[in-house]
Order: sequence, then C-alpha cells, then structure tokens
Amino acid sequence: QVQLREFGGDSVQTGGSLNLSCVASGSIWTIDGMGWYRQAREKQREMVASMTADGVPNYGDSVKGRFTISRDDGKNSLHLQMTQLKPEDTADYYCHAPNRWAKDDSDNYWGQGTPVTVSS
Repeated sequence: QVQLREFGGDSVQTGGSLNLSCVASGSIWTIDGMGWYRQAREKQREMVASMTADGVPNYGDSVKGRFTISRDDGKNSLHLQMTQLKPEDTADYYCHAPNRWAKDDSDNYWGQGTPVTVSS
C-alpha cells in the first residue's frame, strides 16, 4: 500500500500563486508515475498535471503555461506550482499515483485532497 498526503491548499485571490505538495510513503516501488487531479463542486474529476516515472510531464489544457509539476525523488514528493490562478481553478486537488500492477482503478492510489479556493 501507498499513502499519499497533500499539503498546501489555501484561499487566494485571482492572479495569485500556490504551491501544492504530495508526499508518498509505504510501498512506493509499486508507483508508476504520479500526478494531480482536481474536482470542483458538481463537476467530474479532471487531470491537472502528471509526470511519468521517467519524468515526462503532461498538463491539462486549462492549466498549460500556468502550472508546473515537479518531483523530488529523494523526498518521495510531488509538487505543483500554480500561478495566475483563476476562480475556475477552485477545486479539491488530489494527488494520484498509478499502481504499476493495477488490475483496475481501485488498485491505484489517491490522497485525501487539499482544497484550493480562488476568489475574484
């Protein structure tokens, strides 16, 4: 099992910045990449940014150019630098780590989420 714990959610004004962090613990050798998802109220969860095990980043269209994902392997942590925040970025942000031996999505790992609120 892998435990994912997020940090950094807060309330900011439009145009502000936030840095989210996720620390992984447990059986981290089962992880195949990591990423961030978000879910706004009454909306489906969407991928924000991800990074493959080889360190290749991928971003959702709505955050390209504003968010940057990075990883610190020595600390088993994943980070999301968010800039130029907009009210539509308001959501609960979840750390996600695919299980390389997952048979279905229930085998993948999720954090508990951290809330981000962007006010206009």
